[in-house]
Amino acid sequence: MNGEQQHETDAGSGVEEAEFNWDEYLEDTGATAAPHGSFKHVDTSLQNGFAPGMKLEVAVKPDHDTYWVATIITTCGQLLLLRYDGYREDRKADFWCDIMTADLHPIGWCVQNKKVLKVPEGIRDKISDQEEFLQQTLMGACSAPANLLEGLHRGKNPLDLIAPGSRLECQHSQNSLGAWIVNVVENVGGRLKLRYEGLGDLDQFDWWIFYLDPFLHQVGWASQQGYDLQPPLDIRHLKTEAEWQEIITKVKEEEEESSVPTDLFKDKPVIGIHSFSVSMKLEAVDPVAPFVISPATVIKVFNEKYFLVEIDDLRLEQTTSQSYVCHVNSAGIFPVQWSLKNGLHLNPPPGYPGHDFDWADYLKQCGAEAAPQSCFPLLTSDHGFKEKMKLEAVNPTDPEEVCIGTVTKVKGSYLWLQLEGSKKPVPDCIVSVESMNIFPVGWCETNGYQLRPPRRATVNKQRKIAVVQPEKQILSSRTLHEGLKNQELNSSDSVVTNGKYCCPKIYFNHRCFSGPYLNKGRIAELPQSVGPGNCVLVLKEVLTLLINAAYKPSRVLREIQLDEEASWHGYGETLKAKYKGKSYRATVEVVRTADRVADFCRKTCIKLECCPNLFGPQMVLDKCSENCSVLTKTKYTHYYGKRRKKRIGRPPGGHSNLEASLKKPNKRRKRRKHFFVHKKKRSSTSLDNTPAGSPQGSGGEDDDDQDDMDEESLTEDSTSEQQDELLEESEVSEKKSRSSSPTQSELSHTTTRDRDKPKRKLHTFSFSDDENKPPSTKELKIEVAEKLQLDSNPLEWSVSDVVRFLKSTDCAPLARIFLDQEIDGQALLLLTLPTVQECMDLKLGPAIKLCHHIERVKLAFYQQFAN
Repeated sequence: MNGEQQHETDAGSGVEEAEFNWDEYLEDTGATAAPHGSFKHVDTSLQNGFAPGMKLEVAVKPDHDTYWVATIITTCGQLLLLRYDGYREDRKADFWCDIMTADLHPIGWCVQNKKVLKVPEGIRDKISDQEEFLQQTLMGACSAPANLLEGLHRGKNPLDLIAPGSRLECQHSQNSLGAWIVNVVENVGGRLKLRYEGLGDLDQFDWWIFYLDPFLHQVGWASQQGYDLQPPLDIRHLKTEAEWQEIITKVKEEEEESSVPTDLFKDKPVIGIHSFSVSMKLEAVDPVAPFVISPATVIKVFNEKYFLVEIDDLRLEQTTSQSYVCHVNSAGIFPVQWSLKNGLHLNPPPGYPGHDFDWADYLKQCGAEAAPQSCFPLLTSDHGFKEKMKLEAVNPTDPEEVCIGTVTKVKGSYLWLQLEGSKKPVPDCIVSVESMNIFPVGWCETNGYQLRPPRRATVNKQRKIAVVQPEKQILSSRTLHEGLKNQELNSSDSVVTNGKYCCPKIYFNHRCFSGPYLNKGRIAELPQSVGPGNCVLVLKEVLTLLINAAYKPSRVLREIQLDEEASWHGYGETLKAKYKGKSYRATVEVVRTADRVADFCRKTCIKLECCPNLFGPQMVLDKCSENCSVLTKTKYTHYYGKRRKKRIGRPPGGHSNLEASLKKPNKRRKRRKHFFVHKKKRSSTSLDNTPAGSPQGSGGEDDDDQDDMDEESLTEDSTSEQQDELLEESEVSEKKSRSSSPTQSELSHTTTRDRDKPKRKLHTFSFSDDENKPPSTKELKIEVAEKLQLDSNPLEWSVSDVVRFLKSTDCAPLARIFLDQEIDGQALLLLTLPTVQECMDLKLGPAIKLCHHIERVKLAFYQQFAN
């Protein structure tokens, strides 16, 4: 953590610790997440085992009693695009099927089950001899894995097949020519907690390893390789030799029950042949304590694949050594002088005389030679990691912990990570970019594993704040009081207990009328009171709770934002709201002294058009003095009487004028259904807080119209400049559409960049405002460039690939939205104009421009890769 964070008050100090949320953390720290595509082992673990080119036997429709051989063209999750063999390059008969429901089988299933293989009707005239054709098409073919098509394993991700209780074999860390059987205790997204066979419930020797680690194998691997199957030295003393042999016999008898599919490890890295020899010197990172780089020595060569490296220690009294098995692609081994060339500190061996380590003197002193550069693989810098990026990383000193990691340094294909939230502070650890102990942001949440939260919560540069999330802030008055009292305000006003700046308790009187903006049910779930404590802190806490209890948090924030013409002599505080995946900020004025608190609460209630007693220093016990209990959401105009049109307390300038100028025609827009698109994960503060059937708090105005005013009158976090640009573009687009003929149903949109290109192909999007009408009722034609050459298949694009493509177009400002919503290549190809407008909250102009480029990608995909 940086110095600024270290001075912050611990979120758990007197305040119930809020649930950690990555979106909010990245937003508050101003950091970015490391790209998902940089974690190759995670991408591999998500593959379903099927690959283009594999063959299988599929029922021929509509006659389900006969089958024919088909080839996988493309995979998309549990969907397969298939083509019956015999159609060759003809795509017309390609069809999609669901692994879970379709009648699919591995090659050879029909023969085993006496089913008929029969040529489909569409290609019978092309195949004269069926048997000869099958021999040719199946020669050297790769069948789809049987274990993924039949039985309990059908349709499962291969990773899910490594269940607790499964058995594997793991090579010894000190002797690669030996291995022992291990039991899977836990499987967290491919990260396995293992226990040696024969130890029962003895967990002190348990350890974690990713399933793609090259030292992990299926049962039977050691005997196939001619290696010894025996327990490692550190547990061998726990049983007699006879008992260990009994365990081996028992495992062989139960091998079928506990075995995992043999093809599960097909994606493991292949170990190459090394050229190291004994006594060679190198630089190395101790994998057990990867905090420094030290001189090391090759002390043993097992065979052409494995050798043993020991960290140098010159102390005579040292009896133990740090040694571990390596192979040519092992992480953390470098040529002599690598640290010097990269400006890094090399830790001298313990017992080395002096502090200035010199490799030439050291080699001469040891009578050894440096391992040549040719022994080491070439390092890559094309990995996507950059300084200050965030990720999730295993704590090397406590592998049970997965912590927030910040990249503090990048050298070649190695990262220096600062771990936050670990039980015991650790120095920056050194990891390879291909390490299987680092994971993308959100990996723990996705796999149901506890991520160690940072010690300090949300960072605010000006002052310390209490972290509260909606619907999780039911705290006792005493608890919150302690938390507020423990926080210091970094301003000229010091906290004086029971003095001028001490706010009394603020009560939430949930029986009072909650008005059009606040959800009565959520108000009832708030704590009975907040405070006492410093006025600014207590009132900021109260307003935050109210914002989170709104149907539309952004609307409430807009209503209470600072009125520049008012003169309350208050204190400007920045508050945030989240709504529909967007974050908003506005400056809200809160009073600093106790004598103004009651008036502040009353005025805020009036702004929100709720009962003036809804919250304030007075507790309403049975009956409210305003007699507001008779009011309902639909009758609240009676409460405010004829003043409805001119809202009480509404700031006369700024957004009220904006509302008038941007008000749309009084026409309700039918909400579109949500399409199948990955949406950004939201915290509870960012949910659409409007429950089904609840009034929408717009005072009779159209809610959809009101959304735009919310967005334009507040400052949107992180992408405000981009949104301003998009707003201008969309307004221009709308003006153009309004100026055209009313009977015109087709709009043509041409980007400035592509205006002069001679060749164009017209593609049409069809959509309907009314879902019950056919799409043809309204068409929008978008010009698409005739040709776009792609270097790779869009179906295989990662999120970072999609972002990179967008940044190369005139839609670069929208790249952040795609990154936030984690839209990869498959999702990109599913996007349509209605989907883009609905799920990305884009207006017509920017949406059309974006769909123009999406259509170009689709066209290129069909032309280049659909075959």
